Amino acid sequence: MSEIDILSFGETMAMFVAEQNGELADVGHFHKRIAGADSNVAIGLSRLGFNVAWLSRVGADSLGRFVIDTLEKEGLDCSHVDIDPAHPTGFQLKSRTDDGSDPLVEYFRRGSAASHLSMQSIAPQLLEARHLHATGIPPALSASTREMSFELMTRMRDAGRSVSFDPNLRPSLWGGEQQMITEINRLAALAHWVLPGLSEGRLLTGFDDPADIAAFYLDQGAEAVAIKLGPHGAYYRTHQDEGFVAGIPVATVVDTVGAGDGFAVGLISALLENRSVTHAVQRANWIGSRAVQSRGDMEGLPTRAEMLAEFETADTDRSHAPAWECSP
Repeated sequence: MSEIDILSFGETMAMFVAEQNGELADVGHFHKRIAGADSNVAIGLSRLGFNVAWLSRVGADSLGRFVIDTLEKEGLDCSHVDIDPAHPTGFQLKSRTDDGSDPLVEYFRRGSAASHLSMQSIAPQLLEARHLHATGIPPALSASTREMSFELMTRMRDAGRSVSFDPNLRPSLWGGEQQMITEINRLAALAHWVLPGLSEGRLLTGFDDPADIAAFYLDQGAEAVAIKLGPHGAYYRTHQDEGFVAGIPVATVVDTVGAGDGFAVGLISALLENRSVTHAVQRANWIGSRAVQSRGDMEGLPTRAEMLAEFETADTDRSHAPAWECSP
């Protein structure tokens, strides 16, 4: 394994996307793709040239092989994706919409192979990664994946690696709302960069204003908080600075799923390149805007060449601030 820039982990599912509008029960033709917030971000970072290691688990079935083949074609190092002979690869059905509304998604993931990730899945070499990206989805899958999430985030932070965290709330996967709030906030306290959506931040902190939500996480140990405001853009706050960055106008919204993952790709990539936080949020908004213009969860994520050609040049807004040195 070559040197790892970024470690990400979670569940990648097979996804069957309807090829026509209407109720899923009435759809006769689907297109097979992959889905998963964590792997969307991993793919986006790989497309930007980072060496990304993917930690996961799939079933010993055709969907599992499809998932691994697709991720490897995207440049992810899947040498730490375990094949589980006893549990299946999860999958989902996704409706088609052409009016910019959120599609309906039905999940078939209970008891999936990925829900059996555990502490034993952590190989020592993975902890040599420069950065860890985590979300609130794996810890919602099972007690063992929750334990693994805490262990990875704790060990990476203690080792001086940077850690980002997107709450990515999935209420249906938790035992109750209060458990979700408590566990997600415990995880967020282990991250340097926290990326909630506005509605998520309000639920998790009890505050309405983005500045107060950000302050809550800064007080818990974060060094930067970026709050997604949908098409309006994003608000960010650090211990030294704060600001609002307007969203990128989009003529036609095709598929809203994956916008937040695109935002994470932009923010993480820019901060790892030692760009200013303002520039990082600008890039995050731009990649998020690309994501909503493509059908599919990660199809709109750009390559580095596309990003440089369409959004910035190599010399644009280089930060003169020192590189991020994340405190334990």
